[in-house]
Amino acid sequence: MVLKAQHIHKSYGALEILKGVDIAVQRGEIVSIVGKSGAGKSTLLHILGTLDLADEGQLTISDTSIKSLNAKQLASFRNRHIGFVFQFHHLLPEFSALENVCIPGFIQKKPESQVRQRAEELLGYLGLSQRISHKPSQLSGGEQQRVAVARALINQPDLIFADEPTGNLDSEASQDMHRLIRQLRDDYGQTFVIVTHNKELADLSDRCLEMRDGVLI
Repeated sequence: MVLKAQHIHKSYGALEILKGVDIAVQRGEIVSIVGKSGAGKSTLLHILGTLDLADEGQLTISDTSIKSLNAKQLASFRNRHIGFVFQFHHLLPEFSALENVCIPGFIQKKPESQVRQRAEELLGYLGLSQRISHKPSQLSGGEQQRVAVARALINQPDLIFADEPTGNLDSEASQDMHRLIRQLRDDYGQTFVIVTHNKELADLSDRCLEMRDGVLI
């Protein structure tokens, strides 16, 4: 078990978003979360990814209780164990593809040569060997999202959380992203938790859970 969340509650003022969510994810599993807009899917993803904290409940990732970590420990844990892919790639425009991918490795203070070598390998695996020196503005939307995937993978995380990863892509690039997610699971045993409105992406998952009335069903 790479992730286990129990009785997760989250409110914003008087508005209760999550009402006792339970979810467990096995290593190497692809799990999709679907539901109507405003159902709380992204809120849950941010809590599971430790970007936000629950009001109540227990969250364990890779045998570590998140509640046991202070802010500095949590930031370090997140950088080592968790990768993120968002609808908008959030690449730094002044940096090349290679430099963008390297950033989480440098934050972890890994040797520069080791980080750059892994970044080059990942970009090559993702079909971007000829684009490593290009800046985001010189890349297509699909290429930018693959750079974001490489960045999420650079520290060999236990989990990748993806929030609408195909939401800003055309149909062809979306299909490429679908294939890539399956390929990363099959080749590397990578675990994914994905929030999506894309039915095809949800259908390729091992499990699809629906967020309804503040709980997963």
